Amino acid sequence: MDNISLKDHLLQLEEELLKPDVRTSPEELSKRLADDFFEFGSSGNIFYKQDCIGEGGIGVRNMTLHDFEIHPLSEGVVLTTYRLFDETKMVHTLRSSIWKRVNDVWQMFFHQGTPSSRPYIPKEDTNYHG
Repeated sequence: MDNISLKDHLLQLEEELLKPDVRTSPEELSKRLADDFFEFGSSGNIFYKQDCIGEGGIGVRNMTLHDFEIHPLSEGVVLTTYRLFDETKMVHTLRSSIWKRVNDVWQMFFHQGTPSSRPYIPKEDTNYHG
């Protein structure tokens, strides 16, 4: 898989994790999260896979993803970075995930959300000096 299609594939997986039907489904979450998955949440809490696949899943919110990039770390391991706007909580965060390929399936191994005081501004805005 070349970088362009890998980037598209990982973006699709990240976007799927924002959908209510995936976020509330233990089966869907279990497929996407590696068995050794853990997260440093924007709340300051640490979560593990078993915390995410319980009743109610990881909660439903209206979120939009921006500035998605991939950073290959090794064969079968990729860091993704992006900005997320949680329209439900009116909160901006910086996000990073580590995805690993397990038996030819990409699964999220690690995720981190870091609160950001800066709102998302499209890269085309030449007055923005991030």
